[in-house]
Amino acid sequence: MENYQCWYAHGEVYVSKRRMEETVVGSTSSASNMHEAANDNTNPYRNMVMDAIRMNQGNVSQCPIIEEETNLDATRFFDLLKDSDEPLWDGCTNHSKLSAVAQVFTIKSDHGLIEAGYDKIIEWVRSILLAGNRLKENFYIAKSMMKPLGLGYQKIDMCPNFCMLYYLENVEMTECMTCGHSRYKPRTCRGKTLVAYKKLRYFPITPRLQRLFMSPRTAEHMT
Repeated sequence: MENYQCWYAHGEVYVSKRRMEETVVGSTSSASNMHEAANDNTNPYRNMVMDAIRMNQGNVSQCPIIEEETNLDATRFFDLLKDSDEPLWDGCTNHSKLSAVAQVFTIKSDHGLIEAGYDKIIEWVRSILLAGNRLKENFYIAKSMMKPLGLGYQKIDMCPNFCMLYYLENVEMTECMTCGHSRYKPRTCRGKTLVAYKKLRYFPITPRLQRLFMSPRTAEHMT
């Protein structure tokens, strides 16, 4: 489009006029190819961040620019965009700060590593990397970094004997209606917060389906 402004700060990739013309020429589906060229990004981890932004903030490309302080969520996303491009150490071409953490997280998940094991591996890896490397020091810090990319879940108290959930009309109950077991553990002299014996973690399906349709890499398969 003539005089179109590329929104590179919002994840849009600049495509030169010459490259766009080369993409369109000789094609029977020019609109499709133009869309593909405009979204051709060789950094999959930047794409991962942009998918999360679209999921949590709506269609960012249609939002007006407003001069104001960025809120906490926006700041986290911009930090992640920076991390997706910043090399793991100066001169590194294989990994960014984000890609390194994401891949170690995948290894932890695939092989069932406990947090202590994760931390030991990271401690060893950092010792053999170049000085000044940007690999996150431990699981807790890495988890905080990756959290904005994930999909949330809901904690629901439940009977430790699996009789019922303290949910909806039963949310205020303090004893199981079936077995009579207490919902909460006995309070200690120091503890003021009620702690449930058992919790269920519910992963809502709707936002996960939405995420699959938001991502250009999976939307085609979902359709």
